[in-house]
Amino acid sequence: MTSDTGTIRFILNDRSVALDDVGATTTLLDHLRLARRLTGTKEGCAEGDCGACTVLVGRLAGDELVYEGVNACIRFVGSLHATHVVTVEHLAAKDGALHPVQQAMVDYHGSQCGFCTPGFVMSLYGLWLSKDRPGRADIEKALQGNLCRCTGYEPIVRAAEAVAEARPDAVFDPILAMRARVKTELKAMKTGATIAVGEGRRLVVPGTVEALAEVLDSHPQATIVAGSTDVGLWVTKQMREIAPVVFINGLDALQTIEETPEGVTLGAGVSYSAAYPLLSRLYPAFGRLIDRIGGDQVRNMGTIGGNVANGSPIGDTPPALIALGATLTLRSKKGSRSLPLQNFFIQYGRQDRQPGEFVESLFIPALAPDAHFSVYKISKRRDEDISALCGAFHLRLDADGKVKTLSIAFGGMAGTPKRASQTEAAMIGRLWTEETVALGQAALAKDFQPLTDWRASAAYRNLAAANLLTRFYLETRGEGCELTRFEGAA
Repeated sequence: MTSDTGTIRFILNDRSVALDDVGATTTLLDHLRLARRLTGTKEGCAEGDCGACTVLVGRLAGDELVYEGVNACIRFVGSLHATHVVTVEHLAAKDGALHPVQQAMVDYHGSQCGFCTPGFVMSLYGLWLSKDRPGRADIEKALQGNLCRCTGYEPIVRAAEAVAEARPDAVFDPILAMRARVKTELKAMKTGATIAVGEGRRLVVPGTVEALAEVLDSHPQATIVAGSTDVGLWVTKQMREIAPVVFINGLDALQTIEETPEGVTLGAGVSYSAAYPLLSRLYPAFGRLIDRIGGDQVRNMGTIGGNVANGSPIGDTPPALIALGATLTLRSKKGSRSLPLQNFFIQYGRQDRQPGEFVESLFIPALAPDAHFSVYKISKRRDEDISALCGAFHLRLDADGKVKTLSIAFGGMAGTPKRASQTEAAMIGRLWTEETVALGQAALAKDFQPLTDWRASAAYRNLAAANLLTRFYLETRGEGCELTRFEGAA
């Protein structure tokens, strides 16, 4: 294992930062407002929903610099090593002239009380940097994670459409102006050394996957943090003590994406945003599901590996992954082992992960050319909402129109994401007809006895699950066209 250092290093706007005394759960928002007095970044919900705290974080991806909007309220300072943090204060020119994104918000009356405005500006700035001439759908997607209570979204959308005409290469931009310097400094920060801060190594940033295995072998009770989109709320809402904390978002070995004829392998640190282009191409329904996971800020931070490791019964991705036959690889100092993802979830709050083990990667088999695959999320709001239930369906028929293979998995129907094995058994080998679907619906009660909670009643969940099976049947028959505008949504 490489030798330890004790300093978190990053760039904040145009200044280099070195911290050798930082709390394991100090949020970026608190650091900006309390330690740096950069108060343009606001605290609204403190749970990654409202977007008032949005900043950009730049990181090296290979030899390229990638800037993404993140929620500062649930992003921990320990995760910022070798990054460039950009706040709204950095956008205006030194002479006080507003950035084109800011000026457009003024010109198109995109702000009233102004509390949410810095977050909107930073989300639009991230879009302005990354996409040439975005359409309305791109703008609305970029603003999924930003809430405005008083202005209304139409003036903000008009501002985004107007500023698309002023491209980054045609105006002064602070990020573009210092890109060469940032790349040089971030490369120098990525030494491969493990960073340990605080007495008893309460904050650890492993430099390699091997170092991560060593750390977890010595501290099996440590909290592993990748995107902190869930763990962040443990701190800001539940006031939980989670130290020691091990931050893995900077490990390049966990950021790999590999496509082969057999399928796709995702490193455990791959974010929803990074996985989206490939998954939406190979498994279109999966891509549409990802579009409904939080806002851009959450998708930029959160990881599919973390969503699995968390083990939540209402995690969005496990039903889809189980239905696709995904395999999970776990690693520790003792070595690696793989298992079907459906076997990883044992009971509520318990997964098949031994002390010292961590999720290393996921393998998703390729879809057969004749396969039908859909996934549907039921929630009270279409965007930025937790699932009441999520159902995934993967079907192949034989030449006679009979069910050859069928995988059905649900989240929100049990204490874990769970496969509907008895429902499948009732349908396999039968003609794919309404009568067969009815047999499957009747068998759902043998697989699931859901709870009633504030998201949905047990009766509602049972009815919705049966209805989703009908919806899947209709769509495979080409009879559900009127339902497919928001396929993957309900």
